[in-house]
Amino acid sequence: MNENAKYKIIKKLVDSNGNKRRASIELNCTVRHINRMIIGYKEKGKNFFIHGNRGIKPAHTLPDLTRQTIVSLYCAKYENANLTQFSELLAEFEGITVSSNTVRSILLQEFILSPKAKRATKKALQAKLIDMGKSTKSKKEASIIQNSILSIEEAHPRRPRCAYFGEMLQMDASVHLWFGKSKCQLHIAVDDSSGAIVGAYFDAQETLNGYYHVLEQILKTYGIPYMFYTDRRTVFEYKQKKSPSIEEDTFTQFGYACKQLGIDIKTSSVPQAKGRVERMFQTLQSRLPIELRLAGVGTLEQANEFLNSYIKKFNTQFALPLNNIKSVFETQPSIEKINLTLGVLAGRKIDNGSCVKYNKEYYLPVDAKGHPVYYHKGTSGMVIKAFNNELYFCVNEKVYALELLPAHVPSSKSFDLAVAPKAPKKRYIPPMNHPWRKASFEVYCNKQAHRHKEGIA
Repeated sequence: MNENAKYKIIKKLVDSNGNKRRASIELNCTVRHINRMIIGYKEKGKNFFIHGNRGIKPAHTLPDLTRQTIVSLYCAKYENANLTQFSELLAEFEGITVSSNTVRSILLQEFILSPKAKRATKKALQAKLIDMGKSTKSKKEASIIQNSILSIEEAHPRRPRCAYFGEMLQMDASVHLWFGKSKCQLHIAVDDSSGAIVGAYFDAQETLNGYYHVLEQILKTYGIPYMFYTDRRTVFEYKQKKSPSIEEDTFTQFGYACKQLGIDIKTSSVPQAKGRVERMFQTLQSRLPIELRLAGVGTLEQANEFLNSYIKKFNTQFALPLNNIKSVFETQPSIEKINLTLGVLAGRKIDNGSCVKYNKEYYLPVDAKGHPVYYHKGTSGMVIKAFNNELYFCVNEKVYALELLPAHVPSSKSFDLAVAPKAPKKRYIPPMNHPWRKASFEVYCNKQAHRHKEGIA
C-alpha cells in the first residue's frame, strides 16, 4: 500500500471515528499499528506517512560519475563486447567491479543493448521507444536506436555431445573484421565433447594452409583425432571440372593427409549440422576483437602469436574440464612425420633441361649426396611441398630433394678469381615409407572423383 493510500484511510478513520479493525484489514497490519499511525497523524499530519528513505540513495548505489564512466568506456573502448565480458574487462583493466546485471541496467537506461540481446528484450525496448516518441520531439534519437535493434534467432539446434575427447572435431573458418581495417579468416577446430578449441589460425583467406596449421597444432598438442566434421560448401569441396590443377583441390589434399593419419572426414553443406563450431564463432566474434584491439594486434603474425595464449585462457573459462572425459586421441606423431604428411602435392613433368618448374622457378632433382639426377624429357613425377616448405620430387616411387636453379651463376670464370668448387651439399631424403606414393595418391583422387559423380547423379 502506498503512502497516500495510508494517509487517506487513517484520515477518514480519525474524522469519522470509524472501525479500527476494518482499517487494519484494509491496510494488512495490526490494530496496534493502526493506533501508532493515528497518533502520528494527529502529531505530524500528512508528513508522518512519508517514508524516511524518501530521496536518499542506498549505500550500495554506484556514483553517477562511475555510471557515466561505464557508459563512455563501452561506447569508446569496449564497443560490441557482450556484457559478461565487458564486466570482466572493467574489473581487469579499469578497476571497476560491477556485475553483468548492473552493467545491463546502466546501459539499458542509455538505450544500449548487448550484442547478445534476445528478441524479447529488443521488442520491449522498441515499445518503450514508441511510447517516448509519442511524448517527445526527439525522433532522431529514437530512430537511430530502433534501426540498431535486429531480431535474433537461434539457428543452431542443440544435440548431445560426443562421449570422448577427440572423437569428433568440428572444423570451420569465419570471415570477420577481427583486427585492423581488413577482414580475415579465423580457422578453428572445436572438440565436440568438451567444447574446447584445439587449434586456431588466422589467414587472409580460407585456405589449405590455414587448416594445415590447425591440424599441426592438434597433432603436436593432443595427437591424432578420430574424425573431422567440416564444411563442404567452401574450401572442403571436390575438384571441379574447370580446376586447373590438383593443387587447388583442397578437399583431396587435406583428405589425403588425413587418410595417411587414419582420420575420418565427414562433410556437410548445412551450417546447423556443425552447431558447436558455429556457436563458438558467435562467442569469438563478440569477445576476440576486443582482446586483439587491447593487445595492439595489427598483423596476421601478431594475431597468430596472440592466439597461443588466448586460446588457453579461453578454454579455461569456457570449455568443460577434461578430467572426467576419456581421450581417444592417438599418440602424437613425430615432427618429421607431421612435416611430411601435411604436404601439398602437385603433378609435374621433367622438361628438356632435366628440371622441374614449380611456382615460376626451375628446380633440379638431387639425391641424398647432393648430386643431380637426370631423367628423360616428359617423365611424370610429383612435387611435394612439405609443411616446413621443403621441396621434394617423387618419380618412379623414388624421392629426391629439389635444388633451386639460380637465374645467374654466382661467379664468372673469365672475370672473377678462381674459386675452388664446393662439394655437393648433402640433402635430407625422406625414407621409402613416405606417404606420397604417386600410385596411391592417384587411386585416392580417382575414388574422390567417383564419389563426386555418384553424389551428382
